[in-house]
Amino acid sequence: MDTRKKILDTASRLFYQQGYNATGINQIIEEAGVAKASLYEHFKSKEDLLIAYLEFMFEQTISRFRHVVSTKVEAKEKISAIFEFLSLNTNSKGFHGCQFLNIAGEIPVENLRVYDVIRKQKNGLRALFAEILKSDSMGDHELQSGESLADGLYLLFDGAIMSCKVYGDSWPVVAAHKSALKLL
Repeated sequence: MDTRKKILDTASRLFYQQGYNATGINQIIEEAGVAKASLYEHFKSKEDLLIAYLEFMFEQTISRFRHVVSTKVEAKEKISAIFEFLSLNTNSKGFHGCQFLNIAGEIPVENLRVYDVIRKQKNGLRALFAEILKSDSMGDHELQSGESLADGLYLLFDGAIMSCKVYGDSWPVVAAHKSALKLL
């Protein structure tokens, strides 16, 4: 495994398990088994490493969701598959919430560099919901409050993730899934 990947994999695991602020550079170096100079050769700062982690996770999550919906035909089936996938993940022992929401809770809002990557992921998820609905001629459907259906599904999804973390249980995903199907 190349050094950059080893550092990124180690930092990703630690940032997710224990949080960004609780993870020190020395711990990453020690657990990755690399020299400090090697870390700084690939990442100029801890924040650069965080950005790389978030960008890597963005690609991973969107890719997973696209894979999950790839075998489904109708929008309702695709949306259901996303919530079922989320339910499986929230039931795992290693579930610590959404990587992006976790970081958003640790980093000041003024840190635009980090928040731009977080928003990119959230907008990617919103866009995926919109794409699914448009493929099934449901894209123009509006909720009574004026929000688009895709935004409503996104809010159910993200709210369920946060609630799962708070309660340590997957019932919020089950409830959000039922609500999503009713909206459709």
